[in-house]
Amino acid sequence: MISNTRYWFLILLIVAVYVIGMFSVLFENDSAQFAVMAMRMFQENDFVNLFKGPNEYLDKPHMHYWLAALSYKIFGLHDWAYRIPGILATFLGAYSCFGLGKLLYNKDVGRIASLIFLTAQTIVLSVIDVRTDAVLTGFTIFSLWHLTAYVNTNSLKRIILGAFGAGIAFSTKGQIALVVIGLPILCHILYNRKWMSFVNWRVLVAILVFAITITPILYAYYLQFDLHPEKIIRNRDHRSGVFFILWEQSFERLSGEGIGKNSSDYFFFFHTFLWVFLPWTVIALVAYYTKLKSIFENKFKEAPKCEFLTFGGITLIFLLISFAQFKLPHYLNIIIPLFSILTAFYLYKLQQLLKVKSIKTMLGVQYFILAIVFIVSALFCFFVFKIESIYVYILYAVVAVITVVFVLKREDYSKRIVTIGVITSVLLNFVMNMHFYPNLLKYQAGSEMAKIAKKNNIPVEKIYKLSEEHTWALDFYNQYPVQITSLDRLDKQKDVWVYVSDEELTLIRDSGRNWDKQFMVDNFRISRLQLKFLNPVTRNKTLRHKYLIHVL
Repeated sequence: MISNTRYWFLILLIVAVYVIGMFSVLFENDSAQFAVMAMRMFQENDFVNLFKGPNEYLDKPHMHYWLAALSYKIFGLHDWAYRIPGILATFLGAYSCFGLGKLLYNKDVGRIASLIFLTAQTIVLSVIDVRTDAVLTGFTIFSLWHLTAYVNTNSLKRIILGAFGAGIAFSTKGQIALVVIGLPILCHILYNRKWMSFVNWRVLVAILVFAITITPILYAYYLQFDLHPEKIIRNRDHRSGVFFILWEQSFERLSGEGIGKNSSDYFFFFHTFLWVFLPWTVIALVAYYTKLKSIFENKFKEAPKCEFLTFGGITLIFLLISFAQFKLPHYLNIIIPLFSILTAFYLYKLQQLLKVKSIKTMLGVQYFILAIVFIVSALFCFFVFKIESIYVYILYAVVAVITVVFVLKREDYSKRIVTIGVITSVLLNFVMNMHFYPNLLKYQAGSEMAKIAKKNNIPVEKIYKLSEEHTWALDFYNQYPVQITSLDRLDKQKDVWVYVSDEELTLIRDSGRNWDKQFMVDNFRISRLQLKFLNPVTRNKTLRHKYLIHVL
């Protein structure tokens, strides 16, 4: 559908967007939290024990933190170093989308699928606001690709690679990885009647490879928890880390037990999908409906150039996570590769069947989304946060010119659909990474206060806080965790700095304590944007403040 030159040019634009975002300040909460957890490993050279602040951490396994700590070892303690493993895993995911798309259909479908995957909004965001899902997604689709190839060919190499990928994915987020890999594979086996694929000696080799791959995780859990039954974790003692990761973890997330509940809305992921898969959402929904219709028309019988892996995997995984009592938008990342392949094949099929009316409709949809993104980007640049740097102006102009060139270019409609989709994502995320996020993060108090501490040579080991409220960004950019104290203990401490909120500052003032130096930064919870905040006229009404005071 698109030439090699066009394909690699689009990949180059995507890489440029990713590289620009690599150097953004870390977001609170999860991204900065995980970076600090890996920082503790790196600084203390302790790769066994997981801690969230001062507390033992029994939730996600070690792999993400190990990879981040390894990156610190190689590149130093930087925010961009923290992001490197996630970015590499994302490109592994894109290559695996290409491989699986090629395996199920052909090379053209694979290439389009990789472009769709890399430009889906939630994937672009996942390499900026890096959590465990970047590594999880990359290795689940890697495993799924090779296990599917094994089902088709009985190749020992393929099942070994698939088992290794599954082991890394499991070591990143636990049992959900096996569910995400297992359900699509099960659909593929049932649809193609490959009943005997997993009834031979190669499966035993794969189980051994998987077991060896997850052994470091199990051993670390054993050392931290199983050897210490006296530890109280979430109000319980005698917690087995090995039993937790092999059995309890995903059930806790589904039920909300232990980590809490945040949503009982069974349609949460449906309306979330509308934005996480932009700019491909409409095409993806039409592709899903078309596939559903085709399967029913074939009465679930195997048909030439037809597969059930993507559709079945999407449906079953979507239903499963919808019943979880704890939901977050990035949980959908695990099905983005499957949606990318399904969408890519739909576009390819439209071209092959010369369905001109449908192609023109999809192109119109892409133009409409591009127009919306162009307006939103302009608002971000000239209203929400006005551009002040001449370099941003120049780069924005370059991206705008590239966009206009491809909009006006007269070429095959199918090629234009793919190109306009990629350009839409590049335009939006160039503006977000180059302009919006840097300005937004000026209202993240922790990272801003760390700049002040560094500029004024404030000893980070003398900075305290009065509560257990997390200060991940300040911890990371100080490269030292903020210690906890109390008003009573402050009487005995001299020459210390205290990081406080508006209310805590009032409390200190009312207690009669004095300070001689004070720094203030604006504070807003940037992960929960509001229209009042985005409007410069009303922004100040949404802001709170954080202070760093020097107590005498």
